[in-house]
Amino acid sequence: MARLFGTDGVRGVAGAELTIELAMKLGQAGAYVLTKEKAHKPTILIGCDTRISGGMLANALVAGICSVGADAVHVGVLPTPAVAYLTRKHKVDAGVVISASHNPMEFNGIKFFNGEGYKLSDQLEDEIEELINNNMAGVQLPTGSGIGRVEYRFDLQDEYIRFMKECVPVDLSGLRIVIDCAEGASYQTSVQTLRQLGADLIPLHIDPDGTNINANCGSTHMGELQARVVYEKADVGLAFDGDADRLLAVDENGTIVDGDKLLAICGSHMKRKGTLKKDTIVVTVMSNLGFFTMCEREGLHAEKTKVGDRYVLENMLENGYNIGGEQSGHIIFLDDNTTGDGLLSALHLLEVMVETKEPLSKLAQIMEIYPQALVNAKVPNHKKEHFMEYTEIAHAIEELEQKFNGEGRVLIRPSGTEPLVRVMIEGKDQAQIEKEARELAELITNTML
Repeated sequence: MARLFGTDGVRGVAGAELTIELAMKLGQAGAYVLTKEKAHKPTILIGCDTRISGGMLANALVAGICSVGADAVHVGVLPTPAVAYLTRKHKVDAGVVISASHNPMEFNGIKFFNGEGYKLSDQLEDEIEELINNNMAGVQLPTGSGIGRVEYRFDLQDEYIRFMKECVPVDLSGLRIVIDCAEGASYQTSVQTLRQLGADLIPLHIDPDGTNINANCGSTHMGELQARVVYEKADVGLAFDGDADRLLAVDENGTIVDGDKLLAICGSHMKRKGTLKKDTIVVTVMSNLGFFTMCEREGLHAEKTKVGDRYVLENMLENGYNIGGEQSGHIIFLDDNTTGDGLLSALHLLEVMVETKEPLSKLAQIMEIYPQALVNAKVPNHKKEHFMEYTEIAHAIEELEQKFNGEGRVLIRPSGTEPLVRVMIEGKDQAQIEKEARELAELITNTML
């Protein structure tokens, strides 16, 4: 049986894969596992993005939480990082976000935070999953006064806005900014925060109707934002995804500035100010080769993890680092918040622009992006983890790496969800790396079939 939890909670098409029955069971099992050691009556805080299915799933989740004797506080539509912050601030026992992030509107998801506002470990997720698979065996459900209560608090977004302004109290007067809120969870918090800090703001996609989240907008569809920044003669464009835990930017010329460049800009600025712990930025193996070249030149250490912001966070916590993230725009500023936070990332980027008085196009020149070629090799699912055990494949990869001689990179990894091995090659010549990637993918497929 496939694992219920993916890299970012439980996801699926709402009503079909992520059913109200599953949501209720996740509420029951999650509340039980996360609060079973508590001597007091536990409380769990729930927030959601703007999807039409959010209310349906929230009610099912709340029913499950209350059925095991925990209290539920529903805070309505809020960004994922706001729920993480409020969980910590209000000293509740756990937090839950109902969101499928950047996915289309028919999908939804459920992800948990512990009482400190951190995503759960694999071990805790496995414990929740096992309880669901065993139909809550051994769990005594309370009756009478032992059943949990439900409270609705739709006034807490102001606390998150205030917190954002305290984290980065930057004066944005004179900056013309276009933001794309993806018809998602940041449609109020981001607009209000930036305006309160003095920005001349042009907001896009701030009219969610439950069905338009991420629809040709936000960080997965940047074209409109790029054009609008140029048309408005703006200083910068900022794009969030549906649950606002990631950020991508656009410079004044309409050029996209991805997560790697944002990490390079903010991390190097922190180093100059003496606030970058151990002179280290944590990234995944998928970060562009240009990022690692930049780190060598700037005297920075790049710590690499597996793909997924949870692994970035684990490394940061274990080793005492304070900035890390992914090319996709998940950036964690651990001195401020416990998870990726699009608005926080935007404020830190704007702070660099204000303090350096440099346009974003110039700041983004800190690193060169090497061309990438990505080709999928189809292989039997049960063999995909073992591709390096084939001598021909290992030899071909070694030959390629020697051929590039430090001016290119070969990264091969199995897909987490499909019967594929992903071949990613970086180098200076796009045509060459595309040819090499196709040939290597064909070799992997033919060798492993």
